[in-house]
Formats: sequence, structure tokens, C-alpha cells
Amino acid sequence: MNPKKASETKVLMAEMVFPNDTNFYGNLMGGRLMYWMDTAAAMAAGKHCKLPAATVSVDNLSFDAPIKLGNVVHIEANVTRAFNTSMEIHINVWGEDLTQEYKYKSNEAYFTFVALDPNGRPRKVPELIPETQEDIKLFDSALRRRQLRLVLAKKMKPEEATELKALFVK
Repeated sequence: MNPKKASETKVLMAEMVFPNDTNFYGNLMGGRLMYWMDTAAAMAAGKHCKLPAATVSVDNLSFDAPIKLGNVVHIEANVTRAFNTSMEIHINVWGEDLTQEYKYKSNEAYFTFVALDPNGRPRKVPELIPETQEDIKLFDSALRRRQLRLVLAKKMKPEEATELKALFVK
């Protein structure tokens, strides 16, 4: 299994916000945005492992600015690190008001996907090769985020989370 470059996993997606995508205030509904983000993350995971992959978790989903009716949603997804059978995908979301020629950061999140074999069992994924300084930063910090997810899911004891301990103990 050949390692993959981070750039090979990049997905760019755009959607227009229509009335059926909005709430009472004319803002894009969070659930609709999460659906689009999950779709982009699934495509990035698929580009990395060339296998079906399923969402395992979503964390650090932050809503910084609403996206309004008629705006364009830009979603950028890429794999930040591959572990044994799982992959962390970073998502950035921007809104764009075409009439005002204004683009703004709206959301950010980390998704975890696991690759699946034909029987629906986890399957090994290729290693990821970070290329840019940003790729390296995300790659290096992915292990801390993974350990935090595992501790919160009670799949790892806090004392075993060596990367997290390093943040708090000298």
C-alpha cells in the first residue's frame, strides 16, 4: 500500500444556499451544512484510501458566522493524518456573498472516518505524507486530537494519552 500525499486528498465543493436550506432567519441550517461537510469529508477519505469509508466522529465543529440565503458555501476538505484504519479529515467552510463580493470564514471541523472492507470491517489505510507547513502542523497535532477523542469516548485511559499529558506536564 503506497503512501499518499496530503494534496491528493483535497476536495473542494461549492453549494448555493436556497430557501429550503435555511431556517426562519434566512440562515443556512446547521444540519444541512453538516451534511455537506460530511459529504466532502467522505470524498477526501475515499480519495485517500480508495475504499468505502464511514464517519466515526465529528469534533470541534464551530459555527463562527452564519451563511445567508443566496450565498455560496465553499467547503475544503483534506486528510490530515492516517492511522491504522482511520483517517482524520479537516474541513474549512467559507460563505461568499456574490452581490457584495465578500468571502468570509464560517466553519471548521474535524471528522474521523474508518475504511471498510467488503464485509464492513475496518481495513488498513495508506500512510499520509504531509507536504506544506500547514499539512505538517495538522499532521503533528492530529495525534493529540485522536487521543482526546479516544479518552472522551472512554476507549483510552487518560493516563495513557501521552501526547495530551505532554501539553500539561513538564
